[in-house]
Amino acid sequence: MKSLKGALWIGALLLGSTVATASNHREAPITGLDHKADITDLYAFVSFDDPTKVTMIMNVDPLLEPANGPTLFPFDPDLYYEIKIDNDHDALADLTFRFRFKTQYQLPGVYTAVAGVGDAGANAPGTNDLVVPPQIRSFDNPGLNQRQTYRVVMIEENGRQRLMNPNGTQRFFALPGNAGPRTMDYEALYEQAVYRTADGVSVFAGTVDDPFWIDLGAAFDTANFRTLGSGVPGVLTADEDAAAMNFASDHVSGFAVNAIAIEVPIEMLTASGRIEPATSPDATIGIWGTTSRNRMTIRRSPRPAAQVGGLRQIQRFGNPLINELVIGIGSKDRYSMESPHSDEQFAGFYLDPPIVKIVEALYGGALAVPSAPRLDLLPLVTYAAPIAAAGTPAGPIADLMRLNTGVPPTPMESISRLGLIGGDAAGYPNGRRLQDDVVDITLRVAVGGVLAPDFAGFVPEINGRLGDGVNVNDANFRDTFPYLASAPSGRDRRHIDPGEPGGGPID
Repeated sequence: MKSLKGALWIGALLLGSTVATASNHREAPITGLDHKADITDLYAFVSFDDPTKVTMIMNVDPLLEPANGPTLFPFDPDLYYEIKIDNDHDALADLTFRFRFKTQYQLPGVYTAVAGVGDAGANAPGTNDLVVPPQIRSFDNPGLNQRQTYRVVMIEENGRQRLMNPNGTQRFFALPGNAGPRTMDYEALYEQAVYRTADGVSVFAGTVDDPFWIDLGAAFDTANFRTLGSGVPGVLTADEDAAAMNFASDHVSGFAVNAIAIEVPIEMLTASGRIEPATSPDATIGIWGTTSRNRMTIRRSPRPAAQVGGLRQIQRFGNPLINELVIGIGSKDRYSMESPHSDEQFAGFYLDPPIVKIVEALYGGALAVPSAPRLDLLPLVTYAAPIAAAGTPAGPIADLMRLNTGVPPTPMESISRLGLIGGDAAGYPNGRRLQDDVVDITLRVAVGGVLAPDFAGFVPEINGRLGDGVNVNDANFRDTFPYLASAPSGRDRRHIDPGEPGGGPID
């Protein structure tokens, strides 16, 4: 084994020059053109405030600039947003939660999606004619000009559908983007946008802070990560690794995203219909999200668009960074439109990631990695330990987010951002929490090989400390459903840049 000093020098060379390994929120060519259908992230975890339930969050429409009016990022009424559950380990959907949106304009002659001021609004000078409505504090305010509602339908494997909305026909309201403090009381709207049904299901949809964090600029400058305390680009010191702070710029800071969240009793999700212990094969489920459109959309404004033909999937999302980091760019669109059940065609990517070959080819294996096939990556693409219990059918190779619903949530104050590899059994890749640092986890698992550390040349101080220096989100998460942080104010948002406090060095 090389000396630590020599290994660190080689690591500096390698990480200063290798290919990008992080999510840019534009997973495939097709979603680079269809932003509304782009799924940025998927989360699934046993709820912190009620461990008898699972929270699932699907975020879409990336890198929303909060100041970018006047429409403030509505959901697309022509899209089918779906969260799917496999509970019998065959990578097929046994349960689907479908979200559909509808847009209404309350003041169609007004130029902006939202308008409001004060307790009583503003009148035309010298008259009592109301020109600007009062500050928006509820979904009934006409100042919420562009108002979106939605329905949630649960679809079972046999095709039976069940409307999840209260009273059978009532629609839920979606939280709009945060225009700023004059226009709206965003926090009041946020609380009103959380709905709880008689089935014990909770739902939420709206514009929130983007919970993903990454040094995006460094990642896509050919992995030109910052040089921090170790003196090695892309390698953290022990103190940096343990700190709940950022040493590099979170390029997603100050941006918003559209989120769909649903909290469901565990017994509605498992094949047995019960809350299972972690040791039960029935405890582990697979989760993925999709966006789909009808084959043809006919635009005919001012009338609603007409939808023609069957559904065609635009995007899917299981584990983070699979499409970005693992799938070849020539296969990304195909992957996006396929079902996980058909993922055998991508097995070569999953178990022999091209990024590892690139590293080996460019640097002669200077950073030691496990040899292909990468059986250490099987827990990400099959039902396997340490996520699934012994005796769980492995199922086909498929990109699903596996969640063992029998593992209780780690208290928020005790969470390890490194999830399973940080000794936290309730963290990624056992589901995914908002607090999990999937960039650093993926770097260490996919490139560093930390799940199989017995191979020759493994150096814990390099392989086990790969990271971009961004350890936490720029906004605080809530401690109850839907857990997501509030969207930045359009008027007052800021993006944290390199060279600023908390933004890391320019080197």
